[in-house]
Amino acid sequence: MPLRHLTPQDQRLFRQFGRGPAVAVPDPLLHHAVARHAAAAPHAVAAEHQGAYLTYGELDRYADALAARLVREGVRPGDHVGLFVRRSIPMLVGLLGILKAGAAYVPQDIGLAPPAQLTHVIRTARTRIVLAVAEHAHRVPLPDGHLLLTLDEPQPYAPAPRPRVTGDDGCYVLFTSGTTGRPNGVKVTHRNVANILLTEPGGLGIRPGDRVAQLLNIAFDMAAWEILGCLAHGGTLVIRGKDIAAAARTADVLIATPTVLSGLDPAACPRVRTVAVAGEPCPRPLADRWARQAAFHNCCGPTETTIVNTMSRHDPAAPLLTIGRPTPNNTVYVLDADRRPLPVGEPGEMWAGGDCVSAGYLGDDALNAERYAPDPFLGGGRRMFRTRDLGRWTPDGELEYLGRTDDQVKVRGFRVELDSVSSVLETAAGCTRAVTLKRDARTLVSFVCPADVDPDTARRAVAAALPYYCVPEQVLPVAFLPETDRGKVDKQALLGMLDERVAVAR
Repeated sequence: MPLRHLTPQDQRLFRQFGRGPAVAVPDPLLHHAVARHAAAAPHAVAAEHQGAYLTYGELDRYADALAARLVREGVRPGDHVGLFVRRSIPMLVGLLGILKAGAAYVPQDIGLAPPAQLTHVIRTARTRIVLAVAEHAHRVPLPDGHLLLTLDEPQPYAPAPRPRVTGDDGCYVLFTSGTTGRPNGVKVTHRNVANILLTEPGGLGIRPGDRVAQLLNIAFDMAAWEILGCLAHGGTLVIRGKDIAAAARTADVLIATPTVLSGLDPAACPRVRTVAVAGEPCPRPLADRWARQAAFHNCCGPTETTIVNTMSRHDPAAPLLTIGRPTPNNTVYVLDADRRPLPVGEPGEMWAGGDCVSAGYLGDDALNAERYAPDPFLGGGRRMFRTRDLGRWTPDGELEYLGRTDDQVKVRGFRVELDSVSSVLETAAGCTRAVTLKRDARTLVSFVCPADVDPDTARRAVAAALPYYCVPEQVLPVAFLPETDRGKVDKQALLGMLDERVAVAR
């Protein structure tokens, strides 16, 4: 029995805390939910972008026609179709058309992804067909025998047999940064996605007429939360142009990384009533600021566990900012190095189980064996996923996030959690964001925002709270933290800034 080593009390809490509620999912297929809204309210606005808009009726018709074309081209359930686009209305038609054809969409931002990455994606996901707009067609490195379809003009509708799609078929394939330097393709099923987006709190209370901002890169799994989470509930997707703040100002719901959200002013977003953040640790001051205005959900979960698998509605009066509890039909286990459950309060590695666990990496059996394992707690052939996130249960059953296993570094022979240092810095006067990096075997360096934070005060805050070896040698105030194309902090760019400063100082 996997729990025998725990006390009876901890065995009971392991089961109580670690299991999300068992909830029925209305439909395992998101595009069915979108079609129902199109039938019920065909003239409702599904999306708007830079002055143009698309109704649910139009979206459904255009996607049906595209799906029929894809089926005629031989697309079947189990296939992958490339969606190489920028944020736009045609992006939505392409995405929904692929799902209606029974295939999984493979998204890439054609304006940001380098040619070598697109080539790797096409080869790994075997995307025989790629969708793009004519303006960017020349950027697609299309191999011989592959087909490029443009999304600029609606396809003429011609009947085609409707494929039988099940919840176990692929919904999308996302490429995450790999340890080898080559992105890993993660296959996520319809059942995975419907489980988080069609239940609460993952549905974020979105209702017909609600405006949901689409701020993120389509190649990032949180963009699926924005797009499919909105359309499956009959909302209006507000697709941003270059000005993120302009889209956020008119939105009711924001889904973002903390880095993206920190660039927005709550006072300038008076309509926003719901906010969800994930993708990187959220600074407490940022959570408190938005939670005073809106229902603020702090969430956690890698791509492999389908967008997020834990959520917490934050209260500014709470003693801790947690990542909450497992979402419906999902489980979280805090385990030691031998995969044994730890008592409540002891830190360990979080493993995820339940309906969130994705179908695995494309073409990488070794990585699948390393990160996915049989779930001894659910049994029945279920699998669990090693998140590489560290956490512990609080006495009232919330998960406290303690950083990444790969954010644990050795400094002067001591193990240091970089996120813990950053969290202390964010308690210093005026500091809203902090990032800590390892410079060399003896040195940590931290970056704090905004630029007027006093570095000595911030450094003293760490010295007062943590052992001496956790104190950064330098605390560098910056006006803003550089972002990756997925809206997370660009740590390599920060190290580059540090090198430039050192060079100038010399």
